[in-house]
Amino acid sequence: MHTAIRPSAGALVLAALTLAGLTACGSGGTPTASGSAAPGKIAVAASDTECKVAASEVAAGTTTFAITNGGSKVTEFYVYAPGDRVMAEVENIVPGLTRELIAELPAGAYETVCKPGMIGKGIRNALKVTGEHQALTADAKLADAVQSYKRYIKTQSDTLLVKTQEFVDAVKAGEIDRAKELFPVSRTYWERIEPVAEIFGDLDPAIDAREADLAEGEEWTGFHRIEKDLWIHKDVSKDGPVADKLIADVKTIVTKANAAQLTPLNLANGAKELLDEVATGKITGEEDIWSHTDLWDFDANLEGSKAAVQSLRPVLEERAPDLVKTLDEKFAAAEAALAVHQKGDGWRLHNELSKAELKTLSDAINALGEPISEVAPVVAK
Repeated sequence: MHTAIRPSAGALVLAALTLAGLTACGSGGTPTASGSAAPGKIAVAASDTECKVAASEVAAGTTTFAITNGGSKVTEFYVYAPGDRVMAEVENIVPGLTRELIAELPAGAYETVCKPGMIGKGIRNALKVTGEHQALTADAKLADAVQSYKRYIKTQSDTLLVKTQEFVDAVKAGEIDRAKELFPVSRTYWERIEPVAEIFGDLDPAIDAREADLAEGEEWTGFHRIEKDLWIHKDVSKDGPVADKLIADVKTIVTKANAAQLTPLNLANGAKELLDEVATGKITGEEDIWSHTDLWDFDANLEGSKAAVQSLRPVLEERAPDLVKTLDEKFAAAEAALAVHQKGDGWRLHNELSKAELKTLSDAINALGEPISEVAPVVAK
């Protein structure tokens, strides 16, 4: 395994500041080290060594978890169904802050999981869900929203297969320049569907793990393994097996994504997750650390987030018309801030942007993060 490359201090500070802006919008209360939560919400006190969930049994339906990170490491929180299928997740919970997660859970056995440092299998607790509930998709407009989003996932995943195959073929042929051109293009389609792709346990890290994400002894495969060989080693002669595994994993996850049973909250939470991805990886330059093609991913995350919100639009227009107006304005502002950096058919490299330009992008994402955080509560009404 290569030596892990950690983000610079400046990158960590920028990520924390951006996440703080996004988090404060949807935290629903003052963060506390004890993990206290408002009435009706399940408090989760996360630390570097513990994951204390205030309840081990909940009623079927929608449940809100309020996760407070009292540790020193950025953490994540998941609700897993058997086989580590992700029912709901919230990533990048910065130390000292609280994030909320609304999940729709039918009766069954689950696990709640905190992942200090965002690596490994995490600290796990059993969660029992009992009783019956009327699914959110009993609302015809929410059911239509899910189907609309699934059609979007289908179009993006079909093209992901084509572009990833082209990338893999170039890598296996040793066509370094061609592979470099295709790297950000193929990843565009991956980044748009990532909230759905992340549902399926270990497949997402197999495809998209960064070197710094790896736990000790963990095998490194996927896009970023090849990225390093393209830009740093300038030699992909031994990457044939890695490339073959990449396309095999992408085919598997596309099949699973197209067959997945999604809930309206998958759309709402996914829209927020994609903005968090921008804040913690793309703005900092941490995602594509060797190619510096982060703005391709930034654009894809923004588009994917907007697609999820647009699928929910009929419901949001009915329940929260003012929120729809704000979302339209903030999406347009974020798109405009990014458009300044278009270069030909693509984007400027991250290392070409000044600190002031990065701050402008960060501010636009923060401004969009606030109304995006309000979508899930509206959907769960």
